[in-house]
Amino acid sequence: MRILFYRWKAYNQFDLIQNLEQRGHIVDEITGEMANYESDEPFALSLREQFDRAEYDLVMTVNFFPLISNECEKRRIRYVAWCCDSPISAMYNDAVFNKSNIIFTFDLWNQLEFKDMGAPVYYLPLCADTVRNDKITGGAVPDEYDYDISFVGSMYKKNMYDEVYDHMTDYLKGYFDAALKMQVNINEYMIEDILDGKILAEIERHFVLNKSEHSFQKLALTFSTTVLSFKIARLERQSIISKLSENYRTDIFTDDMEPEFGFAKKHGTVDYWSQAPLIYNRSKINLNLSLKSIRTGIPLRVFDILSCGGFCMTNNQPELGLYFKEGIDLVTFDSYEDLQKKTEYYLSHEDERRNIALNGYEKVKKLHQYSNRLDEMKKYIPEI
Repeated sequence: MRILFYRWKAYNQFDLIQNLEQRGHIVDEITGEMANYESDEPFALSLREQFDRAEYDLVMTVNFFPLISNECEKRRIRYVAWCCDSPISAMYNDAVFNKSNIIFTFDLWNQLEFKDMGAPVYYLPLCADTVRNDKITGGAVPDEYDYDISFVGSMYKKNMYDEVYDHMTDYLKGYFDAALKMQVNINEYMIEDILDGKILAEIERHFVLNKSEHSFQKLALTFSTTVLSFKIARLERQSIISKLSENYRTDIFTDDMEPEFGFAKKHGTVDYWSQAPLIYNRSKINLNLSLKSIRTGIPLRVFDILSCGGFCMTNNQPELGLYFKEGIDLVTFDSYEDLQKKTEYYLSHEDERRNIALNGYEKVKKLHQYSNRLDEMKKYIPEI
């Protein structure tokens, strides 16, 4: 097939493109930033011009873009979007129902939500590329380690909650201060319970949801994902890392260099493809702290850690048990107390920890590669 791939800043698109090409598909790329995911005439024009230059069997993106979907619908070209974030605000748009769409999401809860709407959205977990990572790490499990506990990821220092906080009433400030503190200490998702009818009515008095006539996105979704979720992630990551660093050597690789993470050593950001695999491989314990807005799915970071031969300790996402065995392939925790107890245990039981890291690596290598996922796509795209 000849595939047009929109390449933007998504981490996993390189591996996906490479695996498509390894199957013999011709992959052309189009780049450029959209000013608006639904309407951007200069970008739409460049897309149409690309359509005129070649005959494409399908267009593919990581995450869903209404503009691209609508242009494909006009040309009757299949549009395949594999979502690595959840939920994605742009999916709550009339374009999600286009007949040209074949949309995959890694979060089963999110998939069922759109299935109930009648949208062509299907379930497909994320994955990793052990072949690429092996070239960087040199093997599945290292003989020596550089770090005890590591976390690679954003701390969400810049979040919309902090931007709008000063504009809230004293009532909303007090309400959300208490609610966010509660959510940080509870693994279960309770953001929707926070946003009951009374609170939403109060929010609507002070905040305007700007959306087009084609968007059916609701204020509750926007506020919970773009305002609350990232703030909760910052508070949770700050709390967990600060506490762990009081007793264990902890290193974080992030965009936030503020002195708000206890005794953790801050290294700055690292390159996803060339540096992160080495950190995952050479850390005794790699933390995964999922966004609360990811209701059931397994984030990309879990697959990334395991594919590098890293030991993964993660909050307990509901779908983990579908693909990995607790205490065999990885280790989960349900609270900070549980995390601290298991951290102490696995730092002092090296052989057991190394065996779990190896099992997780072998599981991803066998069942969760891009080649596996492309085979799963054949149910909807036989030629792929």
